[in-house]
Amino acid sequence: MRKKKRIVISGMGAVTPIGIGIESYWNSLSKGESGADSITLFDTTGHETRFACEVKNFDASQFMEKKAALRMDRFCQFGVVAGEMALKDSKITKENTDLRRVGVVFGSGIGGMSTYDTQFRNLIEKSPDRISPFFIPMMIANIAAGFLSIRNGLQGANYSTVSACATSLHAIIDAYMILQLGYADAMICGGSEASITPMGIAGFNAMKAMSTRNDSPKTASRPYDRDRDGFVMGEGAGAFVLETLEHAEKRGANIYAELVGVGMSADAYHISAPHPEGDAVVAAMRMAMDDAGISPYEIQYINAHGTSTPLGDLAELHAIKKCFGDAIKSINISATKSMTGHLLGAAGIIESIACVLAIQHQTVPPTINIENLDPEVDVNVTPNKAVQREINYVLNNGFGFGGHNASVIFKKI
Repeated sequence: MRKKKRIVISGMGAVTPIGIGIESYWNSLSKGESGADSITLFDTTGHETRFACEVKNFDASQFMEKKAALRMDRFCQFGVVAGEMALKDSKITKENTDLRRVGVVFGSGIGGMSTYDTQFRNLIEKSPDRISPFFIPMMIANIAAGFLSIRNGLQGANYSTVSACATSLHAIIDAYMILQLGYADAMICGGSEASITPMGIAGFNAMKAMSTRNDSPKTASRPYDRDRDGFVMGEGAGAFVLETLEHAEKRGANIYAELVGVGMSADAYHISAPHPEGDAVVAAMRMAMDDAGISPYEIQYINAHGTSTPLGDLAELHAIKKCFGDAIKSINISATKSMTGHLLGAAGIIESIACVLAIQHQTVPPTINIENLDPEVDVNVTPNKAVQREINYVLNNGFGFGGHNASVIFKKI
């Protein structure tokens, strides 16, 4: 049997609606600050939902050449910035690492939606010859991974994952497996999304999936609250540098935490609704714990998928209780989407960063906006205020339309 390698996090980068950079992001998480407000990226006249969690004051030219930024969709800009933050944080260079053995797995659930919107209008309102030659390379979901490789000379495995809201957890898991198999020494992994566009908002409204609490955006994302009415759209990106412990120690890297377990499954049930029994979600969590070699009693914190939808929140909690049994009594759960909104394909990575920072600070970030706890919620969902406690193991869940389930476990090191 192949000996399991130890895989650690040696770099992190975050571009979120509540902060750019991991320090700013954590400060907002720990204080319970909401990133939701009225949409400024387009005219929302006629839209059922007129608010979202935008990344504020983001100027890509502060992080890269203006010409390069103009050739990237907003989702790609976010991804490149987060990925290069993580790479810089890791202090990997061509002097201390063979860049032929550094790869990128970086996903997006939707890709360049703003570019698609703009170019489609050019086609319909003008003519086919008004389509930009950069339309296709700006739109495709894999291009953030491509740019991270091209800009930084990373010649290892390079591709994107696309599994809706499980996308960036699958990217983390794929990078972990590549390292386990010995195909690389280090990997940038994560995801990016920028779907706060006319089509994006209208599309999710058509599904009746989003909150319409236009009179109070900051309180609209309210997982586990009795009066939740749907998720709040977010945007942004996050990235890890994962590395074998052996390689990290050899070059004297700073290590944030260890990635010790991963699990994946499929509901095989419905294109958007969660399975009411949650057996496949249970399977993903158990697989991650088996991979980590731990029992449910060793987990102190679960960062839940918790999107603030009436069905989804309870379905996940039902699966968690089924999986953890009596151990749930000593576990804190929280849904940080209450602050960031739902970043779709980038949700898993920014929530995994929250997990690692929770370990670093020995603090569970809260679920905010719980005014009237749903009477069916009978577990500790860390309402409204952060809680300091001992944290050695954290589990993070992510689920995507199509029945995609993923769980990862981080350990204090």
